[in-house]
Amino acid sequence: MTLKLNIIVASTRPGRQGPAVGDWFEEYARGHGAFEPVLLDLAKVGLPLYDEPRHPAMQQYEHEHTKRWAKSVAAGDAVVLVTPEYNHTMPPSLVNALDFVYKEWNYKPVGIVSYGGVSGGLRAAQTAREMAATLKMMPIPEGVPIPNFAQSIEEGRFKSNELIDASAKSMLDELAKWAKALKPLREPARTPEPAAA
Repeated sequence: MTLKLNIIVASTRPGRQGPAVGDWFEEYARGHGAFEPVLLDLAKVGLPLYDEPRHPAMQQYEHEHTKRWAKSVAAGDAVVLVTPEYNHTMPPSLVNALDFVYKEWNYKPVGIVSYGGVSGGLRAAQTAREMAATLKMMPIPEGVPIPNFAQSIEEGRFKSNELIDASAKSMLDELAKWAKALKPLREPARTPEPAAA
């Protein structure tokens, strides 16, 4: 069975370039072959600020937007966060989306495609890794930092290069290994059969 990869585009602001980077990565991941990629654009998902009355670990969701998001997150075997850097951290839209559910994230490897200026969004990637670990995800060390990304946007499309492609391949290779290794932990616990008398 093919592993499913949720690619989450984090930026929601008007004029954003995240979709161009996300579209490129989805196409690259499809060509890689280890995953069936699914692009989830937070601007289209449209989550409000967290508004569930119960802790997400209880999975007692009241709102349809939460139920839809929980279903989308649960369907993935691995996750890639496509995130810009805002003030040395990830955007609030991504923090909010991660906060909305809990068990649906558990035991999934996560890689990060970060973009920004000279740093390539590395500080945003680091804060995302810390939060992902709290959600019982496995943040892998391999990532895809894209420095000065605006110079690589042409007519609304992101143009990669050999170094970025090599980073993407390395990250996807590792994500596939971890997604397979963690699969038993993602399966629902089975009730043991009663012992024979």
